Amino acid sequence: MPRNHGKKKIVVITGPTAAGKTAAAVEFARLFGGDIVSADSMQVYRYMTIGTAKPTEDERQQAPHHMVDVADPDETFSAARYATEASGIVDRLLEKGGTVFVTGGTGLYIEALLGGLIETPPADPELRRYYRDLAELHGTAYLHEMLQKNDPASAAAIHHHDRVRIIRALEVLKHTGASIEGRRHEHAFSEKRYECLKIGIILDRHDLFQRISERADVMIRDGLVEETEWLLNKGYDPSCPSLAAFSYRHIIEYLKAKLDKDEAVRRLKRDTRNYAKRQITWFKRDRDIVWHEPGEREAAVEKISRFLFP
Repeated sequence: MPRNHGKKKIVVITGPTAAGKTAAAVEFARLFGGDIVSADSMQVYRYMTIGTAKPTEDERQQAPHHMVDVADPDETFSAARYATEASGIVDRLLEKGGTVFVTGGTGLYIEALLGGLIETPPADPELRRYYRDLAELHGTAYLHEMLQKNDPASAAAIHHHDRVRIIRALEVLKHTGASIEGRRHEHAFSEKRYECLKIGIILDRHDLFQRISERADVMIRDGLVEETEWLLNKGYDPSCPSLAAFSYRHIIEYLKAKLDKDEAVRRLKRDTRNYAKRQITWFKRDRDIVWHEPGEREAAVEKISRFLFP
C-alpha cells in the first residue's frame, strides 16, 4: 500500500446509483464546512438535470458543488479531461485550507483523479473506424460480445451500450494483447495524488432496487420525457454519448414511437439496476472503501472526523 504521509487529504463518497451518496455528501460537507466535487460522468453535462439526478437547488445551496454542468451534451467528456479539471479544483480548494468531498459513482473518474490514468497506446483512427463500422452493421452489443470473448474482465466493467469504451478496450487489446481492465487493476496500487478516506454508501440489494424503481418513477413525474424532447429539439443527436445513456435512450425510443411509455420506463429501471450491479462489482474490488448504510451516518461522521483531525 503506498504511503501518503504529508499529502493533502480528501474524502471520497461513492457507491452505486440511488444509494444516497448525494444526500450523505451534502450532510458531511455541511458538518465539516466542505465543498463537493462531483465524480459523475453524466452530471458533467448541461441541460441534463432530471435524467442524471443532479443535486437539487436546495442541496447546492447547502454545499458548493463543482464539476457539474461543465460540458455540452454533444461533447465527449473523457476520464482524462475529468482528472485534469477536477484535480485543478481540488488543489485550489485544498490550498485555501478547504475540505473536499469527491462524490459520485463513476469509478474510473475517481481512479483517474486519485492516481492518474494508465498508460495506453494512442488512438488508432483506422482501427476505430473499423470497429465503428462493425457497430453500425451489427450493433454495439456485437462489439461487446467480441470483447467478452477476448477480454471478459473489461467486458464485465463496461456497459454493452457504451460504444466509446468498448472500442477503446478492443483497441488496447489489439495493440498490446493486454486487458485494459487488468492494467487498471495493476495501476490501482501505484502512488496516489492525495491521502484519501473512501466512504461507500450501500444498501441491501432489494432496498437498492426499490429505490431505483421509485427514482425512475419520480424522474418521469418530474419531466424526464419533456427534458429529453427539449434536448432533441435543440438539435442534439440521439447517438451522442450523453443521450445514448440508458436514462435517455429508452425515452428517445418512446418519443420515436418505437416503445410504449410503460415499456420505456421498464427498460430504464432494468438498465439502472444492471448499472448498479456493475458499480458494486467495480467498487467491491477496492479494499480501501469503508462501507456504510445510509442510516449509519454517525459512524461515518466519526471516521471522517478522525481522518481529517487526527
